[in-house]
Amino acid sequence: MLLRGLTWLVLFQLLGTALSVLLLPMMPGPIIGLVLLFLFCLVRGEVGEPVQLAAGSLLRYLPLLLVPPAVGVMAYSAQIMNDFWAITGALILSLLLSLVATGWLMQALIRRQARRGRRA
Repeated sequence: MLLRGLTWLVLFQLLGTALSVLLLPMMPGPIIGLVLLFLFCLVRGEVGEPVQLAAGSLLRYLPLLLVPPAVGVMAYSAQIMNDFWAITGALILSLLLSLVATGWLMQALIRRQARRGRRA
């Protein structure tokens, strides 16, 4: 079951990479694959058990992905300090945009859940 879920994840990543190379070179392939997987699950109406099991297993290793950025921050601290205000501005702007998008999405999901509750 785990191997089937990992196969699905890799398949969508490869599909995203292919689309990135062929059509959208400015967008990373794994991101395109993630969006395609999301749309696939949205159309199906559920996340399949193999994909859920594989994703759950991979979440244990998520902290390892934070090691390279931490090393980069330490290695390039002088360059980061040169562009401190630009980086700070970009971080604040992205934080505000993500807060607005998250609030809007949460309100939409609450309305959707309320509509489903009235039908049942």
